[in-house]
Amino acid sequence: MLRDGKYIYCIIASDYDINLGPLGVGGRGDLVSTIGFDGLCMVVSDHPLSDFIINAENMLAHQKVIEAVMKEFKSVIPIRFGTIAATPDEIRNLLHRRYGEFMELIMQFENKVELNVRGTWKNMGKIYNEIHDENNELQKIRTEIETTKEEKMKNDKINEAGNLIANALIEKKDKEAEIIIDAFHKSVFEYKLNKTTSDEMFMNTAFLVNSGREIEFDNIMADLGNKYDHRSDFVYTAQLPIFNFIDLKIFPEKWEL
Repeated sequence: MLRDGKYIYCIIASDYDINLGPLGVGGRGDLVSTIGFDGLCMVVSDHPLSDFIINAENMLAHQKVIEAVMKEFKSVIPIRFGTIAATPDEIRNLLHRRYGEFMELIMQFENKVELNVRGTWKNMGKIYNEIHDENNELQKIRTEIETTKEEKMKNDKINEAGNLIANALIEKKDKEAEIIIDAFHKSVFEYKLNKTTSDEMFMNTAFLVNSGREIEFDNIMADLGNKYDHRSDFVYTAQLPIFNFIDLKIFPEKWEL
């Protein structure tokens, strides 16, 4: 039989224990509760020490637990997905050893939430036409492709044009994302650019926002939607844990017993 450890979701400041019910990662219905030291707690559930599965279901369960904690606490510091301690004493000792560091993070991110915004172009044909019209070198190569009869040379020119288009598309994404991000500069504390996942997606940005300014953010999004309705679509998430702005690593070899 596999021995259970304590799967860790996040850190909070609390003088009392919490119980969120059978929401634990792993699909066994493990209760989510806290282990604390001097007003600092880790939110945990039981989980086998050596049988952790990385899949979408467990990742979603990890996030859902943190979101549930966010409903009760103003500052929640997420822990990297897949972190398991062997015993409750390991957690208490870690909280003691890094107490100042964790408390500083609690204060730094109090009342902060993450909102993610994705922007996509509606008409890629129009975007590629703009790239062509804005790029003299690309226009020249296109003319050479049309007039070159030698097949190898033509293929080389086609490859060259493809590389130019790919680089120009990246540059165009960056410029348009910068314009959109600038609209939020008075309403957010920080932002992080994430990878786009298609040619159509020109921005995928996480914003760190005060949890009391969601309406202001909504209004900016509405204005952008109206302004760029002919060109772009925008989708943004509800409040999320601050995954993009803190990556707190806890390595097993650093547990102190």
